[in-house]
Amino acid sequence: MNIKNVTVAGAGVLGSQIAFQTAYKGFNVTVWVRSEASIERAKPKFAALEQTYVATLEAMKTNPAAFARGLASADASAEELDALKAKAHEALEGIRFTTSYEEAARDADLVIEAIAEDPAQKTAFYTELAKHLPEQTIVVTNSSTLLPSAFAESTGRPEKYLALHFANQIWQNNTAEVMGHQGTGEAAYREVVEFADAIGMVPLELHKEQPGYILNSMLVPFLSAAQALYATGVADPATIDKTWMLATGAPLGPFRILDIVGVTTAYNIVSMKPEAADPESVMGKVAAMLKEMIDAGKTGVAAGEGFYSYR
Repeated sequence: MNIKNVTVAGAGVLGSQIAFQTAYKGFNVTVWVRSEASIERAKPKFAALEQTYVATLEAMKTNPAAFARGLASADASAEELDALKAKAHEALEGIRFTTSYEEAARDADLVIEAIAEDPAQKTAFYTELAKHLPEQTIVVTNSSTLLPSAFAESTGRPEKYLALHFANQIWQNNTAEVMGHQGTGEAAYREVVEFADAIGMVPLELHKEQPGYILNSMLVPFLSAAQALYATGVADPATIDKTWMLATGAPLGPFRILDIVGVTTAYNIVSMKPEAADPESVMGKVAAMLKEMIDAGKTGVAAGEGFYSYR
């Protein structure tokens, strides 16, 4: 594998996790964000991730239930776990931040785009990034629902562009869905599969483009159904979550999951549906409900409040 230097564009919920996990596994990581203010907002997320990694690794010494698949092997000794705690600290210290396209691209072997789920923003990002990328750089998107074929030409290297989609809390839920488009080259695809394995993920190879990949093809309809129940007044989030958890044994209900994913991401997904433009439709009501929460700063766990309070 030729990937050593990785740039992650975006430091939201998943962008920060992808960057930290990649640094934890020994890669050189640069995080690109749009402004200096974004850098300052991102730094506490990375500090919190270090604390989570260290606490999880310590707990794994005595509690089998604490095992996180992306952090260590199941039979790691206490000494090995302590060494990995040091790697978590090194990861935090080693991550670089920049707002410069040129600096983000300069030495990058791989760029992982994890910016907002907004086609216009993604296209603008790729178009500018393409001006600065070295010839060898592979570009991937962590888009939750958008197809790589929609952006391949704007990257300036369609044969080296594909999707690499992660689940939330990637140190524990260590899936990495790898999905190319018709123009993706086999060499780039295989390189990304190898990279996913190298950062502790389980590569899940898709054979064709699918909106939502495997995971979100199942998850998004589930979350949409829950949001529709709330937006149309059928039941409140706590009751809907309780129903799901009691009836299925699931540890989390849909609204707890939405708070983790982020209300803004949920809104971006819903607002792309044509029916959301009609305020009297179910999707229109869902979009209005989510927009009201965003305007109030209730965007999920990272903000301290979403459908639930975390303060």
